[in-house]
Amino acid sequence: MPAMLATVIASDMVNLMLPSIGAEFGASEAELAWVVTGFLLMFSVGIPFYGRISDRVSLRRLFCFALLTYAAGSLICALAPDLLVLVLGRIVMGVGAAAIPVLSIIAITRLMPVDKRGMGIGVVSAASGIGTAAGPAVGGGIGQFLGWPALFWLMLLVALVLLPAALRVLPGEPPAGAGRFDLFGGILLGLGAGLVLFGITQAQVAGLAAPSSWVSLVVAVVAIALFGWRTVRVAQPFVPPALFTNRVYRAAVVVAFLAMIVNLGGLVFVPLLVVDVNGLGPGAGALVMIPAGVAVAVVSPLIGRLADRIGTRPLVLTGLAAIGLFALFLSTFAGGTSVIPAGVGILGLSVGFIFVMTPLISAAASALPADQVGGGLGILQGAQFLGAGTGPALVGVLVAARQQSGSGAINPLYPGHEGAAFSDAFLTMAAVVVLALIVAFRMRPAAAPAATPSRDADNVH
Repeated sequence: MPAMLATVIASDMVNLMLPSIGAEFGASEAELAWVVTGFLLMFSVGIPFYGRISDRVSLRRLFCFALLTYAAGSLICALAPDLLVLVLGRIVMGVGAAAIPVLSIIAITRLMPVDKRGMGIGVVSAASGIGTAAGPAVGGGIGQFLGWPALFWLMLLVALVLLPAALRVLPGEPPAGAGRFDLFGGILLGLGAGLVLFGITQAQVAGLAAPSSWVSLVVAVVAIALFGWRTVRVAQPFVPPALFTNRVYRAAVVVAFLAMIVNLGGLVFVPLLVVDVNGLGPGAGALVMIPAGVAVAVVSPLIGRLADRIGTRPLVLTGLAAIGLFALFLSTFAGGTSVIPAGVGILGLSVGFIFVMTPLISAAASALPADQVGGGLGILQGAQFLGAGTGPALVGVLVAARQQSGSGAINPLYPGHEGAAFSDAFLTMAAVVVLALIVAFRMRPAAAPAATPSRDADNVH
């Protein structure tokens, strides 16, 4: 739990301190974007690798490697004399942090009884939810009063404290029956995912017409096409095709990606809204996120227990409906004279997201054979955090374009003109939720589960 909390906080704790970092190093907005992008690139690319490697290497070795790498990256960032070294440190941090979410879930699926698995995932999801909501608060508060290097000294301390605990409690035996996997295929997948994220981020800061943007996206398409071609031709591919013949798993991957786009879009742009439109400072603006983090911490274990009792599909559909409604709420009411609607909106959106992800991960783990759980959960969480990277970048492109146009909000219920770009962004997030709902409706239970125990749909109640 504390490892998950620290790594998720690290993903966006520097967002509100980027202006201060830029002023200190004399960096442009495009250069500063790498402080966030470098971490997220390694994070989204590394997760599938750790998931796949966990089928061959012990959890203890992988977890300790991740914590040491994370600590090394934090130290580099804390001592960084210029922006280049800071970005390098963030990349190293991302390499270590990528292991924590997927290994935490894999540990639960291997070490806890099936009837307790949902609760366990809910408890870890509580840490993830708190970290996601608290990241801006930690970054804005500590960074404003102690300076941005203090953030990385804190992360270094956390990693070093957790290392002996990981050595003590995690199993050191490698999984039984581990086989080979296609490393080159994994490189193609990582290259494709990383270039998609990089291309979208470059479109945000330099425009889609910039060579760094469109060339990256073209090469990403080629890499992903080659990955697909290789997957069906090698004996032991990096991603077994059988994973995507599983209806529950296939839907879970798509829903996780779309839901994370909306969740991270909200968690990044609600603090920016209250800073830009309501005129709050970074520390005060981050306080808007604290109720969401508290609510997620309280609700996540309860949702895990519900998932063990009533199944996945009802909770996922309820959560998506809540995310969509609160995205519409933000589009309509946030950005006025009061910051309360922004706080209420992000609270509802964050709780709705936990309703989606906790049962979704549990269902995906239950739907997969034991020898595919590591790789399957790695792909699922890779899709989730790829959504975390692409969501804010895509929303940022939209907000920038709408701010330049100077036109009013598309939402006819939005009362003012200032903040109209943010209203349009939240309205777009609601539209993304509609797509996720369409996919989630396909996670239907089987008509007669007892008669057809091998069908993947039987794993969702």
